[in-house]
Amino acid sequence: MGPASLQEETEQEPGGEMECYHSLLQAGSQLENTLQQVSVPMSMKEVDGYIEKQVAYLSGGRGEDSSVIITLPEYSAFSDIPEESLAKVLTYLTLIPRARQPGVKFIIILDRRLDTWTSIKTALARIAASFPGNLHLVLVLRPTSFFQRTVTDLGFRFSQEDFMLKMPVVMLSSVTDLLRYIDENQLTSEFGGTLDYCHSDWIVLRTAIESFAVTVKDIAQMLQAFGTELAEPELPDEGTAIVHLLSIHTDKYRKLKEAIWSVSKEGRHLLASLEASGREEDSLWDIRLDWETVQRLLAQLRDMESAFDGFFEKHHLKLQQYLQLLRYEHSFQEMELSLERLATQEREVSLSGETLTQTEQTLRDLDSLEAHAQEEMARAQTIILHGHQLAACHHYAMALIVQRCNELRHRCDTLSKALRAKHTHLSQAHQLLLRLDQAQSWCDDGAYLLAQQLVEKFQSKEGAQAALKDIDRFLEGAPSLLGSGPDLLAVEFESVLTPEIQVQIEKTFEKHTAVQEMIHNRQVCLRKLADKHVRPIQLVAPRPENPPRSKSPLFSPKHGVDGLKFSFDLSLPGKRTSRKSPGSRKIEVMHDYQENRSSLLSSLEGEDSPDLLKRHVMRELIETERVYVEELLSVLLGYRGEMENPGLSGLLPPILQSKKDILFGNMPEIYNFHSRVFLQDLEGCLETPEGVGACFLERKENFQVYECYCQNKSRSESLWRQFSDCAFFQECQKKLEHKLGLDSYLLKPVQRLTKYQLLLKELLKYSPGGCEGTSELQGALAAMLDLLKSVNDSMHQIAITGYQGELSDLGRVLMQGSFSVWISHKKGPTRMKELARFKPMQRHLFLYERALLFCKRREEHGEGADKTPSYSFKHCLKMSAVGITENVKGDVKKFEIWYSGREEVYLVQANTVEVKMAWLNDLRRILTNQQKLLKDEHCVNNQMPDHIQLSPPLSERYVGCRTQQLPSPAGSLAASHTGGGIGKLLPSLSDLILW
Repeated sequence: MGPASLQEETEQEPGGEMECYHSLLQAGSQLENTLQQVSVPMSMKEVDGYIEKQVAYLSGGRGEDSSVIITLPEYSAFSDIPEESLAKVLTYLTLIPRARQPGVKFIIILDRRLDTWTSIKTALARIAASFPGNLHLVLVLRPTSFFQRTVTDLGFRFSQEDFMLKMPVVMLSSVTDLLRYIDENQLTSEFGGTLDYCHSDWIVLRTAIESFAVTVKDIAQMLQAFGTELAEPELPDEGTAIVHLLSIHTDKYRKLKEAIWSVSKEGRHLLASLEASGREEDSLWDIRLDWETVQRLLAQLRDMESAFDGFFEKHHLKLQQYLQLLRYEHSFQEMELSLERLATQEREVSLSGETLTQTEQTLRDLDSLEAHAQEEMARAQTIILHGHQLAACHHYAMALIVQRCNELRHRCDTLSKALRAKHTHLSQAHQLLLRLDQAQSWCDDGAYLLAQQLVEKFQSKEGAQAALKDIDRFLEGAPSLLGSGPDLLAVEFESVLTPEIQVQIEKTFEKHTAVQEMIHNRQVCLRKLADKHVRPIQLVAPRPENPPRSKSPLFSPKHGVDGLKFSFDLSLPGKRTSRKSPGSRKIEVMHDYQENRSSLLSSLEGEDSPDLLKRHVMRELIETERVYVEELLSVLLGYRGEMENPGLSGLLPPILQSKKDILFGNMPEIYNFHSRVFLQDLEGCLETPEGVGACFLERKENFQVYECYCQNKSRSESLWRQFSDCAFFQECQKKLEHKLGLDSYLLKPVQRLTKYQLLLKELLKYSPGGCEGTSELQGALAAMLDLLKSVNDSMHQIAITGYQGELSDLGRVLMQGSFSVWISHKKGPTRMKELARFKPMQRHLFLYERALLFCKRREEHGEGADKTPSYSFKHCLKMSAVGITENVKGDVKKFEIWYSGREEVYLVQANTVEVKMAWLNDLRRILTNQQKLLKDEHCVNNQMPDHIQLSPPLSERYVGCRTQQLPSPAGSLAASHTGGGIGKLLPSLSDLILW
């Protein structure tokens, strides 16, 4: 896969990066809206310095209807201010209150106590022309001198109508008259009021607020710009470029964080200044509005910073994972090329060795290639492990990485299998050529022997007899190949026969025929010479040269098929101490599990004695338990223990040294339990078989060790398949004199586990209902059946893939099985519901105590594929919201599982009615327990909090079974162990072996 494909994987990344980016844009948009609402579109710098000259100012006072007071104090050069500048001053002063309170009214106090009527008239005209807001009232303090006051009164009387048409004007004689319109606490001290106002402080504060708003706006734009830059999907396809990009982005991020920290500090300082300025009650109104504005900007800036941090973290993680993916892909491609080269070299190895020397050289080359392949496959395993680590860390390209791991594993398995097959073929060809070479050498030696025998030496009787003995000794050393014949040899080595080897076989046997004829002629001559003086011969009963040793019935052909044999000096726990030799005890195990018990039991049944039959079954249980313990010990000592033997270290691959716990699982723990505890318990029940049920029940928890062993079985079998041809195992098998390989003995614990329930059934068969210990035997059988079911379910459970969470949180797995499922959603389109009725899906269901999982069974096919199925997670239903409909019209094998008040309905079809009823029993039991827990909780808490939503009542979750009494948990358990037969609940031995 090239960089373009990796780029597509990055774009399909399922994480929340784009969500964080949209959150950043949304936070920036909200901040910009706030800035537009509270900011003044005109800054103080644009007013040409007239605010600093105090041409007009906002004291913060309020008049009638909360009208804002704008004061125009005495300013001698007022008439010299340009119209445009005056308009800017008034616009700026009115924009500040209007940004906080749209539609606000204004009151202008025009102080002209030291001026003339002409100046007043001009000022009023300019105000009328330039004022941009809703002018409520103009209060004019007229001149205080007698002459100017008189002129002002006369002028205003004649001009009043002109001014009143444009704006309401009130001419005041003194400051006292001003108090009739405005409270003194809303007037500054120059008008006899108590409002504290400092124009220079107001300018500093206003400048700081405007500067803060501009800075916040710049920061927001920078954050949005940087976020847009990060959100670009184009990424470089080189690792060094990604590292450089990560460094650049990190530096920009740190600088932006410093800028955000600086502006936040500025905002906090501004808030402190506003709080200090607003301590006086008279000025709290405007100060509070400014404080709220700054506080709001700071809060939204923090929100935007948080959104930016989340987005950058996601993007930074994506870049790091993309870099990991690039490096992993590079390692994968290198390993793929290396394995392809090895596969090419393997294909170039010839299988047609014409001579022994060529075959031996080919084998040496193949061994060298296998060594190199083992090193490369070890590196491939490291890459696969790294891929699984990336997938475990929730890498966004998990599917691609897992696919790569599977490809590497498949290539390694294919190469390993091809090398083993070729090595087996060449070894067999080498063995045949070696035997042919030995046969030809023997023929040459025969011809040489005949040539060495001098005629004058065997003219005498003694010489002839000596020559005959030499020939007989030579014939005794004839290779076995010559005795089998060319036809049998062709059958035995059919897979390696080539035309060239066939020619060598024919030449060898032709040579053997010629030599044999020469020897026969020589023997005829020598016998004539040796028989010249015939002496009477006493007839003696022939005795075989190697008399066969006597064997017990266990060694008859009937019983000796799958036996195992090994000998060693060791005191075996659990065995009886009565031995012929009190010293070191030598144990020789020669048993098998395939003995025919039917004839024995049929003959015993004819005696019509249940106690006798039960004792025979008990004796068999104990004897097979002893054999089982001895076999476990033979494996642990003869294989696992030999892995520590320095003398065999050269035959043991180094990788196996660290994986013996995988190969043997927890077999030592199983051996310790049976040899030290359980076997002794069973031997104590030999004379009292009625106590064996209690023995099983007492050790019920100890049998859980088998669950761990069976869960590891698939890993053990995979490891065995990889190293089954290892010389170490062959040497150990040879020492132990085992006819079967190690894999057969690794299966013994699984076979033993299934054997117990059969023997317990036999004991129950011969135990009348009222007899002592019968109930314990029934409990023991139920416990063993539950254990088998639990082991089988747990082995299926570990094959679940794709579930996001811990399966242990769902409780204990109760049932599992395959069903046909139709899905119907209440809110879905009608067409989809109709189609769903005709197209069932095959789903494997896992019933837990707190949830029901829907999975899809997957199996790999093809040569070298792993035959163990896996289950791909599809859907999860919490049992707290599940209901069932037991009977579905039209098919007795169907039932409904519905969810959240029938928002989702799953029509499930079982294979048989028995399977359906078993599932319904467990489902009813779970729902009944839930209802009981809810009732108990309701009794403790009389009132349930409003925010807790309870599951539907039990009466609403049992549709179609209202006339049925709900089963008790004990009744459900009993139903699960009876009625369906052992075949319905127990996995077959083949299923257990596969798992």
